[in-house]
Amino acid sequence: MTAHVLVVDDDPDMLRLLSMRLGAAGYRVTAVESAEAALTQIALERPQLVVSDVQLPGKDGLALFDDIRARHPALPVILLTAHGTIPDAVEATSRGVFTYLTKPFDGKALLDKIAQALQLAAPASEGQQADDRWREAIVSRSTRMAELLAEAKLVAGSDASVLIRGESGSGKELLAQAIHQASARAQRPFVAVNCGAIPEALLESELFGHVKGAFTGAVSNHRGLFQAADGGTLFLDEIGDMPPPLQVKLLRVLQERSVRPVGATQAVPVDVRILSATHRNLDEAMAQGQFREDLYYRLNVVTLVLPPLAERREDIPLLANHFLSRLAVKYGKRLNGFAPEALKALATASWPGNVRQLYNVVEQVCALATTPLIPLVLVQRALRVPSVEVLSYAEARQRFERDYLVGLLKLTDGNVADAARLAQRNRTEFYRLLQKHGLAPGSFRSDAPVAE
Repeated sequence: MTAHVLVVDDDPDMLRLLSMRLGAAGYRVTAVESAEAALTQIALERPQLVVSDVQLPGKDGLALFDDIRARHPALPVILLTAHGTIPDAVEATSRGVFTYLTKPFDGKALLDKIAQALQLAAPASEGQQADDRWREAIVSRSTRMAELLAEAKLVAGSDASVLIRGESGSGKELLAQAIHQASARAQRPFVAVNCGAIPEALLESELFGHVKGAFTGAVSNHRGLFQAADGGTLFLDEIGDMPPPLQVKLLRVLQERSVRPVGATQAVPVDVRILSATHRNLDEAMAQGQFREDLYYRLNVVTLVLPPLAERREDIPLLANHFLSRLAVKYGKRLNGFAPEALKALATASWPGNVRQLYNVVEQVCALATTPLIPLVLVQRALRVPSVEVLSYAEARQRFERDYLVGLLKLTDGNVADAARLAQRNRTEFYRLLQKHGLAPGSFRSDAPVAE
């Protein structure tokens, strides 16, 4: 994989030199002359590394670093500094800058530092395709998602517990699976459990297991999900819905790294990495005494926040077409995509149900589609948006006129004289109106023959 390096320097000669050196070393380089341009470029395409001069016009390199750290905490920064700004560079290093080099700097030293920073930020891989395999289920071109996935890749290399926050339907389990696939436990089990979907009376047995005879109905020993995930990853979805008594037992398991099945006298050691997720505000739950503070800090070593779909709208067309291609195979249909108006309707919808709702909408339109191109009306129906047909004044007048005449003829049983009198028009003018709209009065008579 060719690493992307963003270089920032207001000196055109220095910018050209850096671009040539890094390009010759095999890096893909983007060069800009100001901090503002750098932030814009990062928003367009997140690089793997930023190399910036400290002395920049307007916002300097240290202020640029602060902005990058606030928005992209996993993005490494190397500062280039003159002798007069060394104290500032040293202070920046203590705040998180990867390193700094003084001008004039040695080219080999710069390349060595860049290689070290890239290795720390994203371990080397055999290629882009192999490198992305861990997150292949997550379809996105959003810069916010790119930053989140970079952080997920970093934390996957450790055994730290991760708490994934996000609205329902935003893809928390997919992110948990991606972290598992990027970890050293990828070849071991990934086990997911929704803590809010299992009754409290059964959840303890599901998590920790039970022995035969532990309770009525326990006719045999049962390995719990902790034991099923041994050596791998256990994903506790909707952890905020876990009942308080089980929170105590879960905390003990995390502290002792062993489980005691219900009814057993001996604990069983387990080696499990814990990932958890919630759509609830756990800080409020702790304040209300509904969630244990000590358990929260055990689970929340690292927090990853999934943005709602409405905050990454650039992903909507990509996801919609991705889902459509998959569902077309499922329903055995040849579908080419969405009409422009249909895609615009998807991109501007509110999406309270996030990616899960988008999938549901695409499945509905796929099931009902009769043409290769999905029309706007099907998308509006699936979104439960009233279909509004905008007619020209002439079209609206003609439609109203025809419907009005049909109503009169039905009311008068096809009697033109009576219909003309109700319309307050003479019979000659009324006949012209009927001719204009191709209406035959005889077909409205109750004794008119019915076509077989």
